[in-house]
Amino acid sequence: MEHNYDKELLDFIQSNPSPYHVIEAQKNRLLAAGYEQLLESANWAIRAGGKYFVTRNGSAIIAFRVPEKDFRGFMIMASHSDSPMLKIKENPEIAVEGAYQKLNVEVYGGALLAPWFDRPLSVAGRVLVKTERGVSTRLVNVDRDLLLIPSLAIHMDRNANSGHEYKVQRDLLPLYGMVDAEPLLEAVARACGANDGDILSHDLFVYNRQAPSVWGAKGEFLSSPRLDDIQCAFSSLVGFLESAPGESVPVHVVLDNEEIGSSTKQGAASAFLEDTLRRIAEGLGLTPGEYLQKLPQSFMLSADNAHGVHPNYGDRCDPINRPKLGGGVVLKFSGNQKYTTDAVSAAVVRVLAEKAGVHLQTFTNHSDIPGGTTLGNISAQHVAVKTADVGIAQLAMHSPYETCGSRDTVALVGLARTLFSSSLLEQGNESYIVQ
Repeated sequence: MEHNYDKELLDFIQSNPSPYHVIEAQKNRLLAAGYEQLLESANWAIRAGGKYFVTRNGSAIIAFRVPEKDFRGFMIMASHSDSPMLKIKENPEIAVEGAYQKLNVEVYGGALLAPWFDRPLSVAGRVLVKTERGVSTRLVNVDRDLLLIPSLAIHMDRNANSGHEYKVQRDLLPLYGMVDAEPLLEAVARACGANDGDILSHDLFVYNRQAPSVWGAKGEFLSSPRLDDIQCAFSSLVGFLESAPGESVPVHVVLDNEEIGSSTKQGAASAFLEDTLRRIAEGLGLTPGEYLQKLPQSFMLSADNAHGVHPNYGDRCDPINRPKLGGGVVLKFSGNQKYTTDAVSAAVVRVLAEKAGVHLQTFTNHSDIPGGTTLGNISAQHVAVKTADVGIAQLAMHSPYETCGSRDTVALVGLARTLFSSSLLEQGNESYIVQ
């Protein structure tokens, strides 16, 4: 019986409420599978047949395996660890009305704001803590219902259902407690085993605690926080670990900060992927020129979820390319290269999908509605390999509770597994053979 991975995906999402937790969980799974951690600050002793990973900033990771013999190229799948959320500001407590304490937040990424109201929320992320030896990083998850953003009653805003422009500084500040509540960082310190006053700095996010759900007439749908893009990061890792040895180096990549443009040292606009690939080549004794010879026979899937056709807003979608939930992996196209898929990379993906037994759908934006972008075209500015954008069709993208088809994760895992087991052979400009 085919394994559908849904329970594992939902457990992974619930257990890892911030990008730092996502990467720590992936790191631990790789260690358990026999992968060796490399440090960017140390020498890399890479050997044929070795299995390795490296992290950056605690929020991005790259894992790879080295074949027993000279390799043909790199087979890469890249996703991202972040999702649109509310970020806790410095000195967050705000006392109001002589009665309540709320928290000062700002929006991280292009969040859909209306669904954040009237849900159980909490705080997770990382803190930097004073120690006897200096400073250490600790992950923290205040694992209980801690916050809520209350709506204004309809009686006090009779136009609430006629459209509303949210002012984040007024409307989106979560209620934390009564005016005498302890400072937030004291609760955070207790949650991560630190002493009061030892937290020097933090990257903390408000997250939705509503449990994921599989629902629908036949259990067709799956709803959860942070499907975009933890679903792709999870699928990439599972496919990577399940893939068979091949003639190329499989490279599992999860980057950070895609939701805010990728322009950080751990984002797609950084040299993290390029630095890692060059160090792999150098560690195996390749010259810079020989490294460049590997790139034309390399391939990348930029994996980020896609818009499914909406049951109530079909007019917002392209009239022909309308992926549905449960219909398989989505191959995304954009004439202005917001998505990197072109004729060559689309052909490669279709061959891979056929090998994997995976059904493909296509997505293009409605021509009068510009869509978003993702990490593929940004990463390609540093690592010039053939790239295609793929994802899983979902509804309510960038909501704190998103929805997809309950059987689509298995399709993306299958495509990832086949990618990582394959190699690309380029023979001039006319022939591309997937093996």
